[in-house]
Amino acid sequence: MKRLWTFVLIFGLQIFSGLAQEAQKKPEPQAPAAQEEQKPDPLQAEPLPTLDQIIEKFIEGSGGKAAMEKLTSRVTKGTFEIPSMGANGALEGYAKAPNKSFMTIDIQGLGVMQQSYDGTVGWEDNPMAGFRELSGTELAARKRDADFYQALHFREHYPQMTVKSKEKVGERTAFLVEATPAEGKPEKLYFDAESGLIARSDVEREGVQGSVAVTTYMEDYREVDGIKIPFLIRQVTPMFEILVKLAEVKHNVEIEDAKFAKPAPKQ
Repeated sequence: MKRLWTFVLIFGLQIFSGLAQEAQKKPEPQAPAAQEEQKPDPLQAEPLPTLDQIIEKFIEGSGGKAAMEKLTSRVTKGTFEIPSMGANGALEGYAKAPNKSFMTIDIQGLGVMQQSYDGTVGWEDNPMAGFRELSGTELAARKRDADFYQALHFREHYPQMTVKSKEKVGERTAFLVEATPAEGKPEKLYFDAESGLIARSDVEREGVQGSVAVTTYMEDYREVDGIKIPFLIRQVTPMFEILVKLAEVKHNVEIEDAKFAKPAPKQ
């Protein structure tokens, strides 16, 4: 049970950050045409784009700088599910510019998990481990995830980035960028060659029981107030897959700062 909460906590506030990401939907299976030769991917013959070109296309594909800056807050509601364990529940997320985030997950039969970043302090609370304040690389990752305009501050969050290669994400071509934050391990980001959006991310996040590898996919993208939001998020861990299905996304909602504040000690 404790291991379950570790993964849930590492799942974190990523889905509510300002970073718009996209993964491709799984293609419908089709019977191959008789004697039809597979056409070569013309992108494979092209040279790799520069990092500046990838970031610029990423911002435009996410909705563009102007559309992003019109938004100052986000309230997200949906469901949380771990199919292999039969665990499910309700999820709510709150984000406020420039760098505040709060998430709560109520898993039936297990209890309520909360995690937050108020612009300075990061904390989390769950039925197994109780309350704890974050520090080190955990706090640094929480700070990156909470940046409401993360897409516009990509270079600030990842001072070292290298375009590595062309890869396949499903049937799509993507450009693999290795991005190293100022604090923490390098992350692998796969930018879709056509849309410019991130098709996949591979990261290692620190938790109460050590480092955990997490692969994230974003699907069922819908445009909300000029930017793209994934209404289906899949996170694959060494133990199980986590599914988040969003039902509602609202922007520019008034959110009191108290929503993100560290709770007072229990008497």
